[in-house]
Amino acid sequence: MTTVDFCGLRLAHPVVNGSGTYDAIAARRVFGDALLASFPFSAFVSKTITLQPRAGNPPPRLWETPAGMINSIGLPNRGLAGYLEYDLPELAALPVPLITNVMGSTEAEVAALVEAVDARPEIAAIELNVSCPNVRTGLDIGADPASLGALVRAVRPLTGKPLIVKLTPNTADVAAVAQAAEAEGADAISLINTLRAMALAPGSGEPWLGGGTGGLSGPAIRAVALAQVAAVARRVRIAIVGMGGITRGNHARDLLLAGASLVAVGTENFRDPIAASRICCELKSLQNAETPSTSVNEPRPQVEVDVNSADSP
Repeated sequence: MTTVDFCGLRLAHPVVNGSGTYDAIAARRVFGDALLASFPFSAFVSKTITLQPRAGNPPPRLWETPAGMINSIGLPNRGLAGYLEYDLPELAALPVPLITNVMGSTEAEVAALVEAVDARPEIAAIELNVSCPNVRTGLDIGADPASLGALVRAVRPLTGKPLIVKLTPNTADVAAVAQAAEAEGADAISLINTLRAMALAPGSGEPWLGGGTGGLSGPAIRAVALAQVAAVARRVRIAIVGMGGITRGNHARDLLLAGASLVAVGTENFRDPIAASRICCELKSLQNAETPSTSVNEPRPQVEVDVNSADSP
């Protein structure tokens, strides 16, 4: 498997982690420096950082489904100041580039986060989590092309680092949103985030999760991820990080064939903390057995899938 050039970052392979699905600081406490010697990802994406500390949603926060899980964790984090003081020094010791994921509820909050992160040389790239509601439209910022375009336009001049926009799948036309991000200067798109979901407490009919609803992830959303990545790849020329239900190397290969430049492992990390290493090895074996036309460094194939058509299977 050859190295991958992603937004100017030279990565050893195309497998990274999904934001919030792997606690590298806790893992190093458990495994020690052995983790650094065989780190499973070619770049590390931090959990979402907000301007102020967040406690997250009340428990319970997880519900297992037949093919994945629903989480209502609620983005708990130390806030920007705590991240820079406590988490960043430890994450900067990882042997791979660090991508910091940020989210704000207003344009001003996102701008403050981007400016602060841009000032830190330990951070290689920034990922915008745009699943926060827009108070004017009632939609997630990432569900509305105009809202997202305005946000990217406002923060793009504030950083010279690669800017990745993580899209929500909960929108009528994900490719239009991706185009808006590209038009305003985003360097890459990542998708898909979790799908809105709910679980009921057995026998009561009341919501089980402390937050009421949550995000569905895991194998249950793999086919949705494949369709949305393919749709976005037909409409943008910037890099794509594809994710959603990857548990094996062939799932990663499918997303790469659909148009992704990198793939991110998420829910599978909860079951197997070194799943990404196995998936990477399986992917390498598959690529070595196939023709050069399937190389991740060659032009993306155009897969004809229309996720917005009512007639789509």
